[in-house]
Amino acid sequence: MRSEGLFKRTFVTVICCLALVSAEAKVTLPSFFTDNMVLQQQTTVKLYGIASPLKQVSVCTGWDGKKYETRSDKKGEWSLNVQTPKAGGPYELTFSDGKKLVLKNILIGEVWFCSGQSNMEMPLGGWGKIMNYQQEIANADFPSIRLLQVRHAVDFVPQTDAGIDFGWEECTPSSIPGFSATAYFFARKLWEELKIPIGLVHSSWGGTPAEPWVSYEGLKKVNNYRIYAEKMSAMSDGKKNTNEIFQQEYRKWMDNLSPLDKGMKDGKAVWATTDYNDNQWKSMNVPGYWETQGLEGFDGLVWFRKEIRVPSAYQGKTLELSLSRIDDDNVVYFNGTEIGSTTGVDKERRYAVPGELVKSGSNLIAIRVLDTGGEGGFAGVPESLDIRYGKKRIAALAGEWKYNVGASGQELQPFYASKPQITPLTPGALYNAMVHPFINFPIKGFIWYQGEGNEGRAYEYTDLFQALINDWRQKWNNQTLPFYFVQLAAFREASLIDMNAKWPYVREAQSAALALSHTGMAITTDIGDEKDIHPKNKQEVGRRLALLALRDTYNKQITDASAPVYDTYRIEGNTIRIRFKDLGNGFRKEASLKGFAIAGTDHQFYPAEAHFDGDEIIVHSAQVSLPAAVRYGWADSPICNLFSTSGLPISSFRTDRW
Repeated sequence: MRSEGLFKRTFVTVICCLALVSAEAKVTLPSFFTDNMVLQQQTTVKLYGIASPLKQVSVCTGWDGKKYETRSDKKGEWSLNVQTPKAGGPYELTFSDGKKLVLKNILIGEVWFCSGQSNMEMPLGGWGKIMNYQQEIANADFPSIRLLQVRHAVDFVPQTDAGIDFGWEECTPSSIPGFSATAYFFARKLWEELKIPIGLVHSSWGGTPAEPWVSYEGLKKVNNYRIYAEKMSAMSDGKKNTNEIFQQEYRKWMDNLSPLDKGMKDGKAVWATTDYNDNQWKSMNVPGYWETQGLEGFDGLVWFRKEIRVPSAYQGKTLELSLSRIDDDNVVYFNGTEIGSTTGVDKERRYAVPGELVKSGSNLIAIRVLDTGGEGGFAGVPESLDIRYGKKRIAALAGEWKYNVGASGQELQPFYASKPQITPLTPGALYNAMVHPFINFPIKGFIWYQGEGNEGRAYEYTDLFQALINDWRQKWNNQTLPFYFVQLAAFREASLIDMNAKWPYVREAQSAALALSHTGMAITTDIGDEKDIHPKNKQEVGRRLALLALRDTYNKQITDASAPVYDTYRIEGNTIRIRFKDLGNGFRKEASLKGFAIAGTDHQFYPAEAHFDGDEIIVHSAQVSLPAAVRYGWADSPICNLFSTSGLPISSFRTDRW
């Protein structure tokens, strides 16, 4: 049966390919449409890309031999929808606007979008080195599990494509070490139970709070972000280019620094002019950081100047100036005239030099560099710094440059707080660059591991997290997409109760998201590490997420996917009775329960004794005669032992809202 199916797939692919062969420009696709891809089964998939303008574009689906056709517009943009079958493969997808492009080894299965901060990003190997990582990597030979790694990126405007490392890859011992451990163990458990292809789109960034992952539309529904989101949404609605507006705002901010900058006078860049005498300036090698070349520990504004020779053949020609990367921000001048500026160390610097500025013989490049912390100067390699005419290199720019300090960081410090900038912490920035490109790519659901980045702001996290869930579902146009997430693990010194702890409030805000349909929470307070914010047991984290999906998404008879949940309480004399819901198989009955605290109306909590009364718990303390409230597991790293019969921990909770 297997060989017969393979013959049929090969036959329809060959017939379809023959119908598409010609010899013109090749179709280009988004970076996440590659060989080894997994497409969501039994759904409509939008395929799109760029072709020759006003050309017929054909797509052949290898699973059924169907040929789909459309026509590109004046910009060459095109899209069409195809239907996917039940899980299976491998197949081919063939595209053509006259010259064919074939994607091979395509599987049809279940696609999950995996996101969050560093605990989702934590790889099996590399800096992660999870529990038993060497053996886990050696055993990671699952060609039906496919991996897609999204690069870190930020943007003010929702993007249609994303940076991708390596394209889709089969899960092998060579491809898995740098991939998300939590996502991998989630997929491995699904594959073990379902025996169908699993695709993982991993888009995470360590140290990030939730708000960068929410769209402007989603942020409008959260009080603290509404005004900002409305402003940014208006800028990016197609009527204005947000990045251009940002550059304008940044230049205004830089202009405010000018009175403190020795290189500026009355708003004019005097140190960029060709007649300025720089004989007293020192020199340093470029590329390189200035901390290692005479400016140890320096933050602030530094000017660089270099004279280059341009052959007469290129006088009046528009040239391209390449400076690789600069830390942090810069403004570039050519023969005294500004030709561009860039903010952020992660961006490549390429600038057009207008022909009217280009002279035969001596020409001057001046660069005003601002560094606000850490290393400052020129990154990159020497070969990446040059000036060209087309592909012809006119001059190499690596080597000795003259420099002088314009202003110190101490002088500029009062202005730093108002600096316009986009970072991984900027609301909406990660959604735009790392989530939005995928909203037309059908998925089965989401898994999410984040919350540490919102420590101390749990008061807004309840609304923010639920806004994120609703926002993503709306963007994918499916309000029932499953969303499974990890509650914060234990971290910091273990204690029975800590009224100054911040993480219990975040855990409470995470629990509140269970009020949304098709959500599930993996509780991990029992497998944390009080000394490491990145606990090593990611096997169990992935397994617990998978159990939720198997039970609630795939309708498997899983009885140990979750633990009982706090429901209500009742004061009975000098005790408080705690009731639970979603009991499942009930509790693991411990003779002595730990982790409970009780308080009277004075709000002073004391360690409490607790015991079972059936599936309810009675809490009391000799120090509290008139109890008013109970808390359980209320610490960053709680000492507690309330578990389900299958060994899953009960989430921390409180009966008060003090």
